[in-house]
Amino acid sequence: MADAAVEFLLLNLKQLLVYNADLILNVKEHVESLYNQFSMFKAFLKDSSEKRNDYEIVKELVRQIRAIVYKSEDLIDTFVAHTAFQRSRGPVARLIHGIDYSAKLRGLAREIQSIREKVDEIYRKQSFGLEALQLRETSGRGSPEKKAPVVEEENVVGFDEVAEEVIDGLNAGGKEEVEVVAVIGMGGLGKTTLARKIFTDPAIEFEFYIRAWVYVSQDYNRKEVFLGILSSLDMLADEMHRWSAEKLADELRVILQRGRYLVVLDDVWTKGAWDDLKMAFPKNNNKSRILLTSRNNEVAIHATDRNPYLLRFLNDDESWELLEKKVFRKEKCPPELKDLGRGIAKECGGLPLAIVVIAGLLMKKEKTCDWWEKVAKRVSSYVARDPKQCMDILALSYNYLPYHLKACFLYLGVFPEDYEIPVWKLIQLWVAEGFIQQVGEIRLEDTAEEQLEDLVDRNLLLVEKRRSDGGIKTCRIHDMLRNLCLREATEEQFLHDIKGSIEVPGLPFTPIINQYRRLCIHSRVLDYISSKPSDPHVRSFLCFPVEETELCREYTSFIHEAFKLLRVLDIGSVRLSLFPVKMKELVHLRYIALYGNFEVLPDSISDLWNLQTIIIETSSRNLKVKADIWRMLQLRHIHTNASCRLHGPPANVRKDGKDPLVRSNLQTISALSPESCTGDILARTPNLKKLGIRGKLAVLLEEKGGRNMFDNLTQLDHLVALKLLNDTFPNPPCGGTLPQLYKFPPNLKKLTLADTLVDWQHMSTLGMLPKLEVLKLKNNAFRGKCWQTQDGGFRRLRFLQIGKTDLVNWEASSHHFPRLQRLILKYCEKLQEVPSGLGDVSSLHVLELHHASRTAVASAKEIQKQKHELHQGLKLLVYPPEP
Repeated sequence: MADAAVEFLLLNLKQLLVYNADLILNVKEHVESLYNQFSMFKAFLKDSSEKRNDYEIVKELVRQIRAIVYKSEDLIDTFVAHTAFQRSRGPVARLIHGIDYSAKLRGLAREIQSIREKVDEIYRKQSFGLEALQLRETSGRGSPEKKAPVVEEENVVGFDEVAEEVIDGLNAGGKEEVEVVAVIGMGGLGKTTLARKIFTDPAIEFEFYIRAWVYVSQDYNRKEVFLGILSSLDMLADEMHRWSAEKLADELRVILQRGRYLVVLDDVWTKGAWDDLKMAFPKNNNKSRILLTSRNNEVAIHATDRNPYLLRFLNDDESWELLEKKVFRKEKCPPELKDLGRGIAKECGGLPLAIVVIAGLLMKKEKTCDWWEKVAKRVSSYVARDPKQCMDILALSYNYLPYHLKACFLYLGVFPEDYEIPVWKLIQLWVAEGFIQQVGEIRLEDTAEEQLEDLVDRNLLLVEKRRSDGGIKTCRIHDMLRNLCLREATEEQFLHDIKGSIEVPGLPFTPIINQYRRLCIHSRVLDYISSKPSDPHVRSFLCFPVEETELCREYTSFIHEAFKLLRVLDIGSVRLSLFPVKMKELVHLRYIALYGNFEVLPDSISDLWNLQTIIIETSSRNLKVKADIWRMLQLRHIHTNASCRLHGPPANVRKDGKDPLVRSNLQTISALSPESCTGDILARTPNLKKLGIRGKLAVLLEEKGGRNMFDNLTQLDHLVALKLLNDTFPNPPCGGTLPQLYKFPPNLKKLTLADTLVDWQHMSTLGMLPKLEVLKLKNNAFRGKCWQTQDGGFRRLRFLQIGKTDLVNWEASSHHFPRLQRLILKYCEKLQEVPSGLGDVSSLHVLELHHASRTAVASAKEIQKQKHELHQGLKLLVYPPEP
């Protein structure tokens, strides 16, 4: 999309001017001018973000801006790559190719001048476009007519349980004063249908004599909403159309004051809308209620103190029930169509809106097996192609997203259907793509996580799993919304989803790529690679094949040959036979994820000065890093499953005492070898937030001159997550100990141990860590038959997991774990019972037992009973379930 393209180009130009100006020395002034001109485009795109779909002139301007931005980006990136390659040549080669380089430099200057002239022309059109937009807004639009959402169905399926809960919530004792009850869910999920079912329920009609219903919508007008409520109450007089919003609100308060009322505000989009409208509802202290539906969780939280009711997707049986009712009305489906119908309903993904659209399609022709089989094969495409009844309603959620969220949402289309997206990967991809803008001193990753939560609150992203600290661990995008992503992304030339090869005998794999900046492929990866693709416009190439794919040696060079200006490369599911040696030519790379039997990260990686994230998954247990990370100023994250051995930086302290080799951007090293935990290395990575240490941990605790290497971790003031994985393969792990309390990083919140075989008496050390909130003791972390928890520890611990251990007796009470929320015991098969005193921990709400003894399960049930008697819920999960 043009917005993201301009954002990234500006970021790219800025970094080029600040860090690598020597690469464009002779055209620096031209590049600076481009930066200033494109900054004006950025402002225009931001101002027109919500309106461009309504005005063709704005849409055309956006297309022109995107085209000129892409051309500028290609031109400058190509020249920078050529300059970097020229400098990497030897003296003789540089001399031979010097004439060619000078010609390219002169050509670049001419091209930039041509672009600047084109930019001036577009900017004149831009001014005209804004004037036209403003003119039409003030003269013709007025208050758009409000229409009821398409999902207004007499056939209500799958809502009985939540409808009963909402009705009980409205009718229950509760507060005497007016209270808001909210129902939230994504577009098309049936919020209006549910609200209508509740509104017409006999119990509601009995309890609320004064009832009103009004559609609010995105482009609401306060006066129109008040007129709608009056009309619903059958109290609307002709002269009221001439009244002000304030006078209408006064009239409404008088009418509603007369008795117990229920007002349904359907489809409220913003907190501001609620603040605008609430003035009309009197606080009459007779248990009146307002039922509010919204796509946005923030609106619900803002409007009410109650927890909102979250509308779920239909299950397979409910989906079929709705489809059958819509197609056959009061009749039953013929037996020969039932299996096909169930398959069609399932393909709709539990979204009532999609089911209704497909039902309408099935009703247009005779109900034959041939016709239903055709529909069954193309359900998703039928749903995605219906512009008025389905996708446009879902598209509202996209069209009215804030400017900074649109690219983040569209990017979800790169992942396969039903793919469980790791949040850490998604966030680092967003950052590498340039979607996240710096806000003050806030980390880009923290800003990205806020934007992720925002998409979740808007019901555009589904939370699949949560981390032990409560954050989102993995997420999914609903298939319907993914279709929306792909549709909008195609329109914007944002990404291209390669479905597979063209099945024409004798013809190569030739997908139509055009000007797409991102390619993603999920099947027949080898067919695509073997076709020797080439496209200079592509900046991101991502593969997520369903099955692991082996890439033979002859094709390992395809990456740098096909996409010379690549910024993001994620082929983590394609096993490489050797590390691509010419990767160093891709100087624009910011993110790289590779999978293979790698034992060495080559020195050539050091030439990738833009690189932010390195992800290496290898079958080797050790990875020797020859790359000089101290030359890589932008590096933020190093992820690897192997023990990663780094070499220390050279001594290079300036006269002013400052160390130029401090890598303040580096935040993650997932598996550092114990030998690499030196003072030199850790002192130059002061902002590490996550550190994993894998290898023979005894090396960390070996005393030399009264000190050991673990002491170096005290320098990491920003470290919040630490993993200590004792890997002694091929030898079995032996018993160990823990360092003294003061040697741990001071702000540690999350600690994971595995195969350390520490005696339980040393748990008191961990208990005294002042900020520890999450403790994961994986297999063989501790050993011994008895753990007698000592007083004064674990004051902030919220999550405790204990893996395979020989523990038999555990003594603990509520004051040992005053804030514990979740306890997980895995393969603690010798443990006789869960300490009964934990039942007094008021915050404990989840207890999981995996492969536990019968007596331990019985004690957990007693704790659950104890909590129930105290009116404190406890979710008890036992795996495998008892017979």
